Amino acid sequence: MDYSRLARLYEELESTAKKLKKAEILGEFYGSVEKKDLYGIVLLSMGQVFPSEQENLGIASEMMRKILQKVTGAGEKDVTSVFNATGDLGIVAEALLKKRKQHTLISRRLSHAKVMENLQSLPYVEGKGSQEKKMGIIAELLSSASPVEARYIVRTVLGEMRIGVAAGTVRDALARAFSLDKSIVERLFDVTGDYGRVATLLAQGKTEASVELFTPLRVMLADRAKDLKSALEKFGNAAIETKYDGFRVQIHKDGPRVKIFSRRMEDVTRQFPDIEKSSRESLRAQRCIVEGEVIAVGKNGSPLPFQLLSRRIQRKHEIEKMLREIPVVVRLFDALYVNGETLMSTPLRERWAKLKPCVKTSSHMSLAEHVETRDFDEANAFYKSALRAGQEGVMVKNMEAPYQPGKRVGYWLKVKEIMETLDCVLTGATHGEGKRGKWFSSFLLSVRGKDGLVEIGRMASGTSEQELEELTRRIEIVEDMGREVTVKPKIIVEVAYEEIQRSPTYSSGMALRFPRLVRIRDDKEEADDVKKVSRLFRMQK
Repeated sequence: MDYSRLARLYEELESTAKKLKKAEILGEFYGSVEKKDLYGIVLLSMGQVFPSEQENLGIASEMMRKILQKVTGAGEKDVTSVFNATGDLGIVAEALLKKRKQHTLISRRLSHAKVMENLQSLPYVEGKGSQEKKMGIIAELLSSASPVEARYIVRTVLGEMRIGVAAGTVRDALARAFSLDKSIVERLFDVTGDYGRVATLLAQGKTEASVELFTPLRVMLADRAKDLKSALEKFGNAAIETKYDGFRVQIHKDGPRVKIFSRRMEDVTRQFPDIEKSSRESLRAQRCIVEGEVIAVGKNGSPLPFQLLSRRIQRKHEIEKMLREIPVVVRLFDALYVNGETLMSTPLRERWAKLKPCVKTSSHMSLAEHVETRDFDEANAFYKSALRAGQEGVMVKNMEAPYQPGKRVGYWLKVKEIMETLDCVLTGATHGEGKRGKWFSSFLLSVRGKDGLVEIGRMASGTSEQELEELTRRIEIVEDMGREVTVKPKIIVEVAYEEIQRSPTYSSGMALRFPRLVRIRDDKEEADDVKKVSRLFRMQK
């Protein structure tokens, strides 16, 4: 298919605010696509070239600016001028290509397959000269693109489509295109984790999918309970498991072959060769899919902060060095597939019974600490023991419940110590995208330091549209840098968070993990200080 058809679709979606209308437009479009093109078209319509939306193409905004200068012959000032006015490098690409006189002489038709081919190659370009090679791959596309096509190629590369198409929109559109109930489409997605594959199956007349080894499944999600007592009262037959401060993984094994996926369905096998090895040695089942938590541990076996583990997750080079510096162990807590039997529709008590004989305990891999009880005193003793061991808390699970991929259905409840909130001041903000494009949607948080304000994190979730509108209305811009702005430090917000970590990213030397808005503090005139943050950091463990 010509990429120009997709560009016209993007324009129509971008000009439409209503979700139902977007699903209708997409549904009609999917229905007009040839079967052989459907997989790539569905992914591209979501602004993706891989099933996992978290797949990093390795192109940052600064590199894209250089690419645009190379392709269009524009100067750095030209790029900056348009970007400051729009905050959108896609619009920059479109505007600069319109100005380029010779464009019409060298432009040629661009197919969606060519766009997919070039962009899918980006993560695999490594070694000496890799940056220049990546720039060349994108420049090739932009040199063949019309101005409007260039807008959406750039946005796809940067992961900033701004057309308001989320997974739910694609689900509804596929249901329309194939005249099916959307629950059927969602069930297929739960098993495949890939809307491109879902579309292909539907085009083949298939409404069921089976679990496939080495195709990651969406993970089941947990809700947060008020406290341990209320969590226990939810279930007639409950299990209490240690909630580890780690990295959730889904391990697929077929004989000697092993792959490890993150909760976001990224293949992280390369970063964890030690887990790959221990999976071969400790998983007795010939073929299985099991879930667990990876924890970084010190020399005495005590848990290390998640921020250390995150260094291993992000590292793609010098893996052997990371193995020595940050050793890990795995604690398994669920089995989704064992020797040809899919277990997701079976109760947790049966899945746990299947998991136990699969695991040969070793120094690197074992079952999660687990007790089954409805007795509060016994459960509370287990909870306190987990906290003393330096873990986050416990998970309370319904032993009679099935596994529901990708959903929070109340079958698992997490119980954690509630961290004391912090009062922070807003010192920066970033414009939102899509339906939130009319507001600021990400906010730089600061606290008082010895010689002035110091940054401590960025709040980008947990705010309603009404709160975003209120914060945007109140903000006084000090410096406008396009998409990002610095703001007058006068708005105090109370912030909850999961954890305080050490971090070189922010000037305080610390960072709030998953900060979320509790309320705007009109009753306060100054933020908390860094001394309080340091005290709370020390109290965590």
